[in-house]
Amino acid sequence: MSSRRRFLKSAGVLIALPHLESLDLQASDRKTAAPPVRMVCVGNEFGMYPGAFWPQTFGQEYELTPLLKPLGQHRNDLTVFSHLDHGLKGGHFAVHTFLTGIKSADARFAEDGGISLDQRAAEHVGSQTRFPSLTIGSEGGLHGGCQMSWTRAGTRVPPIPGPRELFRALFLNESKSARAKAEDRISLRNSILDSVREDAQSLRRRLNKSDSRKLEEYFSSVRDVETRLQLELQWQNVPKPTAPFEEPANKGLTKDLPLIYDLMALALETDSTRVATYQIGRENGVGRSDHLARAVGFNLAHQLSHETKETGGWERFAIYCGFLNEEYGRFLQRLRETPEPNGEGAMLDNTLTFFGSASSAFHLSRNYPLILAGGKNLGFKHGQYINHAGMNFQGGPWLGKREPWQDEAKGEDLPLSNLYLTMLKRLGMPVKSFADSSGVIDQV
Repeated sequence: MSSRRRFLKSAGVLIALPHLESLDLQASDRKTAAPPVRMVCVGNEFGMYPGAFWPQTFGQEYELTPLLKPLGQHRNDLTVFSHLDHGLKGGHFAVHTFLTGIKSADARFAEDGGISLDQRAAEHVGSQTRFPSLTIGSEGGLHGGCQMSWTRAGTRVPPIPGPRELFRALFLNESKSARAKAEDRISLRNSILDSVREDAQSLRRRLNKSDSRKLEEYFSSVRDVETRLQLELQWQNVPKPTAPFEEPANKGLTKDLPLIYDLMALALETDSTRVATYQIGRENGVGRSDHLARAVGFNLAHQLSHETKETGGWERFAIYCGFLNEEYGRFLQRLRETPEPNGEGAMLDNTLTFFGSASSAFHLSRNYPLILAGGKNLGFKHGQYINHAGMNFQGGPWLGKREPWQDEAKGEDLPLSNLYLTMLKRLGMPVKSFADSSGVIDQV
């Protein structure tokens, strides 16, 4: 066994931790280390207007549709996908399945607890940074806030709700007294965990099969907490990067969206994290985050998605979708223009970004609109449109009947988890499967 393998020891119990490179690498080592690999996942809640998003031609010669034109300058650094989904009926709140491939209610029956793509990646690369992952969402709350990130224990990762909170997490250092109090809290939580674990262990031999599974879920949660505590303690006395500007105020998602993208880029540039997840808005049409459509002269985003059935509805929805793509394109441009710290090329070359939705349009959970960008140094072959079913979509105004993409599928969609498995492997993870994956996607 490697001498670098670490354990948590309490009450005579040893619990193995994953290898934490950040405990081994000193500052001088980081300057000579290879550039880190990173991943950013961005989800929007209402999909894209299919008739304005997907091209009619496949491969590298695809045309830039109205919704892809804002990303045209990044054409060689991205791939557009169609006919990938999770095969789940989602409707409202489908976003909670987006990065997991499984409904949260079924997570307890999954072998990996329904862990999301970002948290699986964080297990591999996240321990080397102050934040194993950053989960960012518009608002908290089980039925409205960010629901994209889920732990191996099947619990939702609470989101950072706005740019002010994200700024404070990234750049504001605690005072010595605050750090001391934090260390005391960590020590107390560790003691509590030790006691609870001992009590639970004594129950093991008296439990039936069902209860034993529940106990294992509990131990998984305990291990997650212990690992986080170990990392939190490690970083208590490490100064945070210098803030590049004054603390911002939360002004509502319409004005916050660009700033959140900028702060995510800074989090990657300062190596504060290597995994970030951002859910734009919320699906149930409640709260200030639903006002995002006001950025382009409309009112509520959720309402806008349902008004596609009215005259001119699709055109209005397309304007809103174009705004989302413009902001994503601006984020890509920033990564493209930022030199790789202590390395060669641009940050985008080592940063894999994933943009999409668990709905193709107004809560239809089939054939997700997806874009994968960046990660050139990870071996991705971009500059193409990959259509797995080989069929086109002809978008148009509402004619009182079903839209073409609502009809029964004429081709078999592939598991989106195949793309997730491909992404994890390119990040350097020795994984054999993810969720319901049936293989990797070689074309990309």
